[in-house]
Amino acid sequence: MAAKQNPSGKKRPTHRNSVPTQYVEIVDENNAPLCILGLEDAQRQTLRHRAVLVLLYDEAGKLYLRKRPASSPIFPGRWDIFASSCVQMNEAAEEAALRLLNDELHLYMAGVRFVHETPACPATGFSFVSLFSAGRVSSHAIKNSVPQTQAIMTVDRDELRALATEFRDQLTPALVHLWELNMLFPKKTRQAPKEH
Repeated sequence: MAAKQNPSGKKRPTHRNSVPTQYVEIVDENNAPLCILGLEDAQRQTLRHRAVLVLLYDEAGKLYLRKRPASSPIFPGRWDIFASSCVQMNEAAEEAALRLLNDELHLYMAGVRFVHETPACPATGFSFVSLFSAGRVSSHAIKNSVPQTQAIMTVDRDELRALATEFRDQLTPALVHLWELNMLFPKKTRQAPKEH
């Protein structure tokens, strides 16, 4: 830590390795921008902003989940959608999803498919959430995208139903909310009967 002089003459510590402030657009109840604020301030004051969640599935179609770190400011130690991020100022939701996958997780996806948008509510941390799917991703790529200490798992529809029913307190409210909206797994399509 280096010390800087402030106008009062006292030394003040500065942190060289501090994380830069992430700025988000604060929005009204209709998702219209009002102002720009640091993400931590927006979350602390429970102000509406925008976020993206990207669904990723393994080769068998199971949904990837990750356990939030114990140091996470929100819902530490709970299971969550594997890929999530706030939409930064002047960024479209799809751009945020691709930034998350390509720049932060190093999964290098060409595109994502829009699934659903949920209104801001307490379950989403007062975020308007744009939900995307990136489809199936190899377990090798997923394991290389996170620290080895990060807990990850895959769940199918029945396994997630059991978690949401019996261990709801182990899941983030957003994960439970999207489960209840039936948005986490592709809709089962009925096959047309075979003609004889």
